[in-house]
Amino acid sequence: MIVKRRWILQLLMLLASLLPLQAVAADVGPKPTMDFQFMQAFPGSAVTILGGSLYQCNQSDCRDAEPLAALGPQRFSCGPSSCHALAYGFTPYNLLEIQFSDGKTRRSNVFKTDQFQSVYKVTIRSDDLLVEPQISLNLFSPWTYLLLCVCCLAVLVVLVGAILLIVRSRKRRK
Repeated sequence: MIVKRRWILQLLMLLASLLPLQAVAADVGPKPTMDFQFMQAFPGSAVTILGGSLYQCNQSDCRDAEPLAALGPQRFSCGPSSCHALAYGFTPYNLLEIQFSDGKTRRSNVFKTDQFQSVYKVTIRSDDLLVEPQISLNLFSPWTYLLLCVCCLAVLVVLVGAILLIVRSRKRRK
């Protein structure tokens, strides 16, 4: 009887080891983004964006520039008049290199990563690009959530304190 149970247990363990393990996928939440709106500053026919790269740099002069790699959701993409970048994390300094319909490839000034969800205005000049950060009201930034949590905690502390005061004052009256 014991031999039969042991044989069944060994058979179950063998079957369990042959079953494939299920892969688990998880996302850690929102990722930082950069949005670029392009405006032409020189006279003539309007140029459109054909493609480009966002270079990531740790040094302020971008001597160590490397293009943002496309890894999973992380990527840099452009439309005719705008570009968008999503990354697991951006380096402190950045540089744009964009190909336009007039046959020119223009590079930008080195610019800093501005916010979690950054918005930039890019002025297309005759030979280069000028990137300027724009102030954006970002309702979904981590700082907004932190501020909301602190406010809720403060309201909760005030409510609990008020309830305790009311309960104590009623006990004293009795």
